[in-house]
Amino acid sequence: MSIDNQTIEKVLSQVIHPESGDNIVALGMVENIRIEDEVNIKFTLAFKKARDPFAASIKRACETAIEQAFPSYKIKGNILELVKESEPKKKSEKATFNALGNVKHRIAIASGKGGVGKSTVTSNLAVTLAKLGYKVGLIDADIYGPSMPKMFGLEDAKPLMVEVEGQELIEPVEKYGVKVISVGFFVKLEDALVWRGPMATNALRQIIQQVNWGELDFLLFDLPPGTGDVHITLSTEFRPDGVIIVGTPQEVALADVIKGIKMFTGANLNIPILGIVENMAWFTPAELPNNKYYIFGKEGCKNLAEKYKLPLLGQIPIVQSVCEGGDSGVPSSLSNTIVGCTFDEIAQNAIAELNKLSS
Repeated sequence: MSIDNQTIEKVLSQVIHPESGDNIVALGMVENIRIEDEVNIKFTLAFKKARDPFAASIKRACETAIEQAFPSYKIKGNILELVKESEPKKKSEKATFNALGNVKHRIAIASGKGGVGKSTVTSNLAVTLAKLGYKVGLIDADIYGPSMPKMFGLEDAKPLMVEVEGQELIEPVEKYGVKVISVGFFVKLEDALVWRGPMATNALRQIIQQVNWGELDFLLFDLPPGTGDVHITLSTEFRPDGVIIVGTPQEVALADVIKGIKMFTGANLNIPILGIVENMAWFTPAELPNNKYYIFGKEGCKNLAEKYKLPLLGQIPIVQSVCEGGDSGVPSSLSNTIVGCTFDEIAQNAIAELNKLSS
């Protein structure tokens, strides 16, 4: 495959510097592009300050973009980093805005596989925390399958831009006391997002860094199912205080819960697990609220939590109102029902676990 410097620049323009929101080519960070020995792509990354906190992630994003675009070429070890001191700031210039500077706690909600109700748990947990009087934000970090616009009845929402401390920021959409941002606000929900890893992680950075969150007690991240680039980027660059893992009692789902536990608690990420939520724990008919039918198995997540010495934050039954609430944009935790009480319990248990970590 024949490539030139312009083609390489086009690929590298997919890589965004999270602090500025611009791509690294537009920022003038890519210098001295060359192809040596007809197989090695080499260039220099010029950073404007020493110890740029995003240097490592930008370099990895560049390597991934080149490897995926030009699989027959080599890039690992071929990127030279240097620091070009920028001109001194004028006194009138303001310091770089930190969107998460006033967020007290960051909680990621994850699942090893799709279809276990992770987004349902996230939306209802956010609403429950708001009901308890906390200031809550929610990031729909499920880049490939954003569902929060539907679950909050915000399909037609169009966030506005506001200026904060000299920065143009996105104003999150607020409903039920929760500030919500989702990539679904900026694309048609019926469109398939065919994004490679660097594009997805850059989108994640933007919907975290370029939003006017203000003061929050809790910021929840609804992660994509599985274990991938988005999880790694979030964990390494934005460091959640803890992770809640959602599963079901089914054996195949439990295997994926274990994968999630091992990914977050591994040496590379080392994020504490606040606990496990067992969704679809049993079926309870509305007309027979005391009856329990264990459709997907009994207490699988409870047994798993005991095995790994993790808290079981709560068990959510299969109730028709949970599905209806997600489809109608009215979370079932708003109601004074068995489900609402269950989410109150989950929220209180999660807060208790966070307090243990900080004590």
